[in-house]
Amino acid sequence: MSETAEADPLATPFLQSLVARIRAEDTFGVWDRKSDVDLLSEYIVTKEQRRTIPIIGDPDPDTLARVEKFYQAIGLAIERVSGVMASPMMKMSHEGFGRVVLIAGVLVVHARSLRDVHRFGFNDLGALAKEGMKAVDQAVAMIEAHPTLARA
Repeated sequence: MSETAEADPLATPFLQSLVARIRAEDTFGVWDRKSDVDLLSEYIVTKEQRRTIPIIGDPDPDTLARVEKFYQAIGLAIERVSGVMASPMMKMSHEGFGRVVLIAGVLVVHARSLRDVHRFGFNDLGALAKEGMKAVDQAVAMIEAHPTLARA
């Protein structure tokens, strides 16, 4: 999957799921004319932009929502690839530190500690797709290793 992320990031199941997740919130069709790249632009934070963000800071509600959508899209892509539903659970402090887990059945298929969430973003679409697909691929491998628990 990482080869697809490098060649055409928008063709990955992860970015397709993320775009679908973002578009699902557009109940009035305001974003219909926006391209997928435009919708994903909020996830692009270059190194120069990241340097301007203070090292210590509280994440705003938009950033928290963006992180949540990122992990929801991972769950959707896991289901798309494996056929097993994976649900994210995220607990975040007001300072931007926390943890996210994705659970399939009774199996934790992905777990990650989060920090500096106020600086959340990726250098480009390729990096975004690669990181998302890395999580999807690891979760699918976990599901394949423990199918009974994942389908419980």
